This record gives sequence, C-alpha cells and structure tokens, in this order.
Amino acid sequence: MSDWLIPDWPAPAGVKACVTTRAGGVSLAPFDSLNLGDHVEDSLEAVLENRRRLTDAFDIQPAWLRQVHGTTVVEADPSRIAEADGSWTSTPGIACTSMTADCLPALFCNRAGTRVAAAHAGWRGLAAGVLDAAFESLNTEPGEVLVWLGPAIGAQAFEVGPEVREAFMQPLPITAEAFVPSHNSGKYLADIYQLARLRLAARGVTAVYGGGFCTVTDPRFFSYRRSPRTGRFASLIWLDR
Repeated sequence: MSDWLIPDWPAPAGVKACVTTRAGGVSLAPFDSLNLGDHVEDSLEAVLENRRRLTDAFDIQPAWLRQVHGTTVVEADPSRIAEADGSWTSTPGIACTSMTADCLPALFCNRAGTRVAAAHAGWRGLAAGVLDAAFESLNTEPGEVLVWLGPAIGAQAFEVGPEVREAFMQPLPITAEAFVPSHNSGKYLADIYQLARLRLAARGVTAVYGGGFCTVTDPRFFSYRRSPRTGRFASLIWLDR
C-alpha cells in the first residue's frame, strides 16, 4: 500500500484523502492488480477483495457510485450505489469516492473541516458543471473551499475535436486558453487541469492544488486511452473518525 498517493495540500487536520494505484490488489491482467471497478469485465470476486483491502487500510466506508459523465452530486451513502458523478458527506468515516482511468478526480473540503466532496470529471461532466455542483454541495462561500485535482490525462495526451473546445467556450470563453492546436488538422490538445481551474475560478474558488499528472504516460495508474480494456483506480476523501 506504500505507493498509494496522499494528496499534498493544506487541508484541515481532520480531512483525510488517498489515491490508489494499480498496485496492491489481486486482479489479473489486464486489470492488474488493484482494480476497483466492477463494470470492466474483471472478476467480481477480485474486485470485492480489492475493495475490502482499501476499506481495511483506512477503516473507512467508501460510497461507490455508478458514474455516467453527468453533473449529479449526492450525499454519500455506502449502503447504495447511486447514479451520480459526485458525492459529499459530513459524516466521519464515510469516504466520497471517484473512480477514474483518465478522467479527472477532484476532491473538495471546507476550511472548517466539517464537509468533504469528490467529483468524477470527464470532459462532458466538466463542461456541463460537475465541479460547480460539487462546490455547491459544500454549502459554503468560495473562499472557504479547498480543491485537490488528482491523476488524470495530461495535456500532451488529451487530443480532442473542435466540438469539445466549443462545449467549454460557449459558457466560458476564457477556457480557450486551455486548448492548443495539435499536429492533426482541426484537432486540439486540451489541458483538463487548466479547464478545471478556470471553471472553479469562475465560481470564485481559487485555492486549488494538485494537477501535473498524466495517467496515460504514468504506469502507476490505469488509463483507458492507453489500453481500453483496463481497470479503475479511486480517489477518496473523508473526515477522520
């Protein structure tokens, strides 16, 4: 478990967070080894064992979601699997959880350390406002919010079409800054971290940390773009018991 990531950000002492990697589980290739996704054709028995190891490592109750690239953010509830792309909680020991393999995981907390949230942001959800919804779930002022951006596809690997650029620019023209033309005619390289920061800044949230990863080139992480048949890693945030 030693190679799991602990976010480096000035969160309050009672706020805990973790990002799993591919290591430390029982799944066989191509899901090796700590795949946490139960929807990718991996053995369900292996996924449940991997999830048990995660739960035991931190003594938490992860609230898993059925992610659909939307903007719904629900109260985290480990007893059910909600169709949503974000969750929040103020209950210690319950972990808001985002599963990804190139999409952007974003972890939120308030400065008081009384509420946390996690969001799954592919480009569709990001453009539609899933980070805005996660921010709103904290029910506090923008200046009281901290955000950490976890491992996602890097700017040099994220080639998109003009329709993606337009989806961001239409509601927020300044997001044009996050796109540069690629070598392929008519295509762009998109910086998902910059897009997230611009969306959050538009809501007044500027205490944003993390970024700088690339799941496609970093073998520690699952990457759908690198290998479409792959697993999922998780980014989790919770309040200490």
